[in-house]
Amino acid sequence: MTSLHYDLSGPATAPPLILGPSVGTSLAVWEPQLPALARTHRVLRWDLPGHGGSPAALLPSDGSATIDQLAALVLRLADDQGWERFAYAGISLGGAVGLYLAAHHTERVGRLSVICSSARFGEPSSWRERARLVREEGTEAMVASRTGVWFSRETAATPRGRALLADLRATDRAGYAACCDVLADYDMRAALPSVTAPTLVVAGREDPATPPAHAREIADAVPGASLLEIAGAGHLAGVERPEAVTSALLSHLAHAAQPDLTDAPRPDPAQPGDDVSRHAAGMAVRRAVLGDAHVDRAVARTTPFTARFQDFITRYAWGEIWTGDGLDRRTRSCITLTALIAHGHDAELAMHVRAALTNGLTREEIGEVLLQSAIYCGVPAANSAFATAQRVFDEIDAEGPAAAPPRTDAEPPTHTPPQADAEHPTHTPPQANPEHPTHTLGEVDTASHSDTDK
Repeated sequence: MTSLHYDLSGPATAPPLILGPSVGTSLAVWEPQLPALARTHRVLRWDLPGHGGSPAALLPSDGSATIDQLAALVLRLADDQGWERFAYAGISLGGAVGLYLAAHHTERVGRLSVICSSARFGEPSSWRERARLVREEGTEAMVASRTGVWFSRETAATPRGRALLADLRATDRAGYAACCDVLADYDMRAALPSVTAPTLVVAGREDPATPPAHAREIADAVPGASLLEIAGAGHLAGVERPEAVTSALLSHLAHAAQPDLTDAPRPDPAQPGDDVSRHAAGMAVRRAVLGDAHVDRAVARTTPFTARFQDFITRYAWGEIWTGDGLDRRTRSCITLTALIAHGHDAELAMHVRAALTNGLTREEIGEVLLQSAIYCGVPAANSAFATAQRVFDEIDAEGPAAAPPRTDAEPPTHTPPQADAEHPTHTPPQANPEHPTHTLGEVDTASHSDTDK
């Protein structure tokens, strides 16, 4: 092999996205995010030299390996795919590659996400010493110390944690050491103002390798960069808090997504030209939040009578409001749940309880939102909301673990469960207070009717 090993996922015609790994991990480090990202992007994950399927010989083993050599290997992958421009997200050293590409090949990187990375990873001598240690003793010498750095002891004991540690053990010592040489030589601090791509910087608050101060340094120097700190996350934040990282990436990438709209209602050509891009971005976020099954039903059941409303909701609610940078999706879900509780829209609340789980809220956090709503929206409204949320949780549990969004920091689902269908009332949802008369609502949790999709 003369190039890095890589894997492709997602529709061949979707916008390209390249994902870079951290030292000691394979491309499998991105598995928690892959199902969601591959819905709207053509995703290329690559292995570092000596990691996963990439040969160690792609970098020199004499201590002279540099970030520009590694970045050139990634550009070769993009060239081989015919990608002149792409979005890029990287963890640690993978993020450093992204920063280098965005600063020195500005025309190639359309959007950048830097996760648990740095503009300079400490003193060169420490990396030279680690390279020496691994060349002499192999990567097994690094395994014990990764618990507490990569992630917590609890995460290390999970199947994903054990698999990542196994990847580290399997990493070629020469390849790992060469990556340490890259990190020893790496210093991007002076070049950060040259980055022009819209940039998201993510930090794990419990990350001892690249603590939040490293992320703040990047965000402060890159023009217009956004910063997100994730509580309870170590160096592999995307593994320890997958839902929070996935949500942040989806929100950041949604502005650049251009999904295939051949099966969706088209905007009126007489409307402003930017409506097409808003519709595309809105459809990407709508699918990410509500799930493909829900949106596919809405699109399939669109009639001439409902087409304008479908287009309006996609462009305005999803293409302008939900795609905004001002709030993350977790916060938007909290606001949406509260508003639906206040107005008694229990059936639509059921749909957005599922969406909130997809956006990274845990069941416990949803309960906190409902409790807060009891104070400001009224106890009867919260009483009904708790009944609705419990019904959704019971349905998700009955669908099985493959369909369930994560309860806390678990792995995200490989697909989104069917969502509520709107427009035609089909049943009276169970109420929390049976003495009071119930009523039929227009957004119900069934796949049997057409869907206007709020």
